[in-house]
Amino acid sequence: MADPKAPGDDLAMGLLGKPYAELTPVQKSVIDLIQAEAPSDLPGHLTPDDRTFWEKLADHVAAVGGSWGFIGGFFAFLLGWIAINVLVLAPLWHRAFDPYPFIFLNLMLSMLAAIQAPVIMMSQNRAAAKDRLQAEHDYMVNLRAELEIMRLHDKLDEMRSRDIEELLTQQTESLDLLKQEVVRLQNRSETAAAAKVKRAAAKPAGG
Repeated sequence: MADPKAPGDDLAMGLLGKPYAELTPVQKSVIDLIQAEAPSDLPGHLTPDDRTFWEKLADHVAAVGGSWGFIGGFFAFLLGWIAINVLVLAPLWHRAFDPYPFIFLNLMLSMLAAIQAPVIMMSQNRAAAKDRLQAEHDYMVNLRAELEIMRLHDKLDEMRSRDIEELLTQQTESLDLLKQEVVRLQNRSETAAAAKVKRAAAKPAGG
């Protein structure tokens, strides 16, 4: 007993040349959308923001940490730290809380880098996943558009072929009618000619 066909088998074979079961998940979703005549899903940047608080915080940290404002502010902080310890507290009160070589500052910088790097990586991983989804959505939309155009061309070719067949049928019928009319006119001509010959042959005999 033959296996039953999947609902989109005919459409998949007609557009992609493969059975529905052999298609990729994206191609199957495109075939399903075409068959259902449903619109494509919205891309990721148009859907509602469903990020958690920590995901939003990670994105904000990555946005701030990857800006020139952060670099300038951090450079100013370093200069202020060094100036306070070297130019203010050390010569005036001899109580610099982090004298040269700034061991406490190095510790703070190491801790900041250790915390900031994973947070930025989390945000980048989310951005990469979002980019993959966006690329997949763009591929799906482009594939659907291409298949819809192919399907439209097939329909136009089918309509053109049907119109040509109807035109040929009409022309054939017209030719048959013309042939019949020609035959009828020939028969009338032959009949008229025969009658004329009979009349011409009958005149001398009557005289």
